[in-house]
Amino acid sequence: MDIDEEPTVRSKTKVLGGDVGSSKNPAKLTQPWIEKYRPVKFEDILGNEEAISRLAVFSTHGNMPNIILAGPPGVGKTTTILALCRILLGDKFKDSVLELNASNERGIDTVRHRIKLFAQTQVSLEPGKHKIVILDEADSMTEAAQQALRRTMEIYSKTTRFALACNTSEKIIEPIQSRCAVVRFGKLTDAHVRKRITQICDLERVTYDHEGIDALIYIAQGDLRTAINNLQSTVDGFDTVTQDNVYKVCDEPHPKKVKRIIDATTTGDYETAFEELRNIWDQGYSAEDVIINIFRSVKGHETMTEVQKLNFMKEIGLSHLKINQGLQTLLQLDALLVRLCKVAKKK
Repeated sequence: MDIDEEPTVRSKTKVLGGDVGSSKNPAKLTQPWIEKYRPVKFEDILGNEEAISRLAVFSTHGNMPNIILAGPPGVGKTTTILALCRILLGDKFKDSVLELNASNERGIDTVRHRIKLFAQTQVSLEPGKHKIVILDEADSMTEAAQQALRRTMEIYSKTTRFALACNTSEKIIEPIQSRCAVVRFGKLTDAHVRKRITQICDLERVTYDHEGIDALIYIAQGDLRTAINNLQSTVDGFDTVTQDNVYKVCDEPHPKKVKRIIDATTTGDYETAFEELRNIWDQGYSAEDVIINIFRSVKGHETMTEVQKLNFMKEIGLSHLKINQGLQTLLQLDALLVRLCKVAKKK
């Protein structure tokens, strides 16, 4: 993203028989866009083509195994498994699928009662088809609940299949991992996120400029759900999606200001770097907000060498660790700037 360019407002064009720019659409007030525009078919899901093709094979054969879907948030894990369930179960979808969020219902009682009761329920399905239990955020389940789930998976294997969505499969106990096919998802590319949010802007007749879309992509970091939520929040707050409006709604330090900090440290100019840092700090941003955006700025810096980036990221990582341990003060960020200036002078 070129953060130094002046925004160019997108001109109004004809979309769905009306002029773009009319964001006063009553439909947007009734439903979150992440649900309104959730894909229902495999071909509508963006990214992770290899993972989706593996699941598409299960849909053609009909006999789905137990599955673990592992990957970062907002990349389509739950959407993909729901699309698979619709293909496999058809009009029996509502009666044959139990969807639970394990981060809320993570205890052993949920496994013993809700899941077990669902597994025991008789549903008339075609031969080779099974009821499906979807456990979102399964890595949040307690170990006792996972042990109980392992036993339930064994007992009801003839009638019920389990799909566990999680951020890291390592938090799922080994006995469950060995009973499941693991499908891994990666972060979506900027092109995928851009494609979907511009589609939504056109469908909702939202006025936007390219710098505003770039800002949404920059903040989302491959998380499409975050990008769509931030898009809807910006439209609700300001009607027009511009770079400044996005950063106001998302309450993120502006990348231009963060970039000036990094540019100053690369030349060893501590005074300028601290002055820019102090300006951001006085606006009320936390140490966590600042250091995450410093990391993003270094990662995407155009002129730094790979060696410089690695050396800077090492120091940023050490400071981030201290901040996560509770040392969220301006002094920690100030010390980071000193170390970055020293690293820059050693080159």
